[in-house]
This record gives sequence, structure tokens and C-alpha cells, in this order.
Amino acid sequence: MRLNVKAFALACGLLWGLGLCLLTWWIIAFEGATGEVTMIGRLYKGYTISPIGSVIGLGWGFLDGFLGGLIFAWLYNLLIGADKKAKPAT
Repeated sequence: MRLNVKAFALACGLLWGLGLCLLTWWIIAFEGATGEVTMIGRLYKGYTISPIGSVIGLGWGFLDGFLGGLIFAWLYNLLIGADKKAKPAT
């Protein structure tokens, strides 16, 4: 079964972006908006534990998840296609 590359990439982007945004708000709810640059902030420029940082993290997370999902689905389909060519149909 082949993956729909666009749909998979969109799902991965939404999941990663919204997950990072919700994680930021979870930390804000329990520890407050510190504005601290975390390890994720070192990877995603502009991301901090703050309300505006959550929006920046949403954007970066969506882009990162989208590209990762796009590459994963493309490679998956490529390898599945190669596998079907190698096996004779029965």
C-alpha cells in the first residue's frame, strides 16, 4: 500500500507543530512564561517559552514535520515500489 505523500506530510506537520505549541502552553500553565531559550529554541530560531514563542514553534514545527513526513513518505513509496518490482506476481 502506497502512502499519499501530500496528506502524510500535512498530517506530520500539523501533529508536530500543534504538539510543540501545546507543549509550550503546558509549560506556561505550570511554570509561567519564562522566555527561556531551551534546547528546542536552539534548533528553532526565535522559539522561547512564551505565548509568541509558541506561535513561532508552531510554524517551525509544522515546517519541520511537513518536510520530515514528505521525505519519509517519498522514501517509503520508493522502497515499496522497488520491493514490488523484485517479487514476481503470483
